[in-house]
Amino acid sequence: MSSGTTRTESSERESAELIADLVSDARDAMAEIADYDQRQADRLARAVGWAVYEEERCRELSELAVETTGLGDVEDKYRKKRRKIPGVLDDLLGEPTVGVIETDPERNLTEIAKPVGVVGAVVPSTNPGATPTILTMMALNSRNAIILSPSPRGRAVCEWVVEHVHEQLDRIGAPQDLVQMVTPPVSKAKTYELMDQVDLLQVTGSKDNVRAGQESGTPNYCVGEGNPVSIVDETADVAAAAERIATSKSFDNGTSCSSEGNAVVVDAVYEETVAALEAEGGYLCDDTERSKLREALFPDGHGSLNADALASEPSELAALADIEAPAARRADFLMTEGRGTGPEYPLSGEKITTVLNVFRVPDVDAAFELTRDVLDYEGAGHSAGIHTSDPERATRAGEEIDVARLLVNQTHSFSNGGHYANGLGSTLSEGGGTWGGNQLDENVTFEQFYQTTTVTRPIEGATPPDAAALFDPYPDA
Repeated sequence: MSSGTTRTESSERESAELIADLVSDARDAMAEIADYDQRQADRLARAVGWAVYEEERCRELSELAVETTGLGDVEDKYRKKRRKIPGVLDDLLGEPTVGVIETDPERNLTEIAKPVGVVGAVVPSTNPGATPTILTMMALNSRNAIILSPSPRGRAVCEWVVEHVHEQLDRIGAPQDLVQMVTPPVSKAKTYELMDQVDLLQVTGSKDNVRAGQESGTPNYCVGEGNPVSIVDETADVAAAAERIATSKSFDNGTSCSSEGNAVVVDAVYEETVAALEAEGGYLCDDTERSKLREALFPDGHGSLNADALASEPSELAALADIEAPAARRADFLMTEGRGTGPEYPLSGEKITTVLNVFRVPDVDAAFELTRDVLDYEGAGHSAGIHTSDPERATRAGEEIDVARLLVNQTHSFSNGGHYANGLGSTLSEGGGTWGGNQLDENVTFEQFYQTTTVTRPIEGATPPDAAALFDPYPDA
């Protein structure tokens, strides 16, 4: 190495060259499928999905994910993939993503779908198998190629996914380089180069990676941070609400950003709701235990979660916090009483683990206000939910709380990313709109992975608009 070349510069140049080679191979693979019709494009999505959905492989991958990352629960990861993959296929099969996808005879417009190009996907360790599978299904269904960049903890899982996807691509005669992974060892330099060199970027994961993706200058569908807030009002079916919240909070040890971090309960049903949550496996920490748990989760005193607490079993969290109560060690999730919001109250922020912060408020007006405060601190635009039997109350929540998704009487971790019973697109990546600093205020679905050419033809007999009629009665009114 010459005296004028630093080790960092050499590493950056090497990373740039490695990524450039992957992108070049991806473009060559896309050229091979450029003439695929819709049937062939759908077959690509099915092949990717089957690589992971098949029962034995799905279980093997789920076991590998927990073994290598130390995060989550095997059975829940298995069920997640077996639920999400068919959900994605159900969304995209039968929907046009190739060629002419829409015609508008009245306006003489024709929409022709085309690939977005080489997609880069940064994959979190919390969903190291499901997220790359789903994004790859969506990308290939519009004849794109995709390059995956896993977290260091998720590298082995991503390698497994790519290997088995390649087997299925071979089976249908499609080029393997449609799906690639950043060459190990995983590094930030390679990930950031990927962000710069691809045509479209999707980042799901840490706030640092999301921020880097959004600042890369590459068109992107990066997602927001923050767990949902669930409101329980005085009209709610408390037992049903508690069952939904408990199921969501404990599923896969809270790895999903769609699992509630906070619940806001009106005073009239607070005691009943806490009791119902305890009956569903929750353990409410006393003041001393709450302080211990806060210190264990946030040892630096603010909102940076201790890596040892990430997606951990409640028994592990109790041990980490030196909480000796047997009931805490047996619980499905731990609960703390909400005291405030903001940096001085890190329990009110995002917690990718099995801890639910529960606030008591006098009425629904206070519930809406506190929910906004929580989201302003961490989770702007992400999502929220309300458990209520009042339809107008649910609509009002949607009007007054600025989130991309407002779920009514649903299990958040199952439904926020799409569910056959709610109409949202199936995904594990959700945009938070401009509230969350994102370009997208929807679920990231197959629709984000094609772009269109609009063919416009003259409209026979068209007349210009009547400006006088359009402005009437302004300015005299």
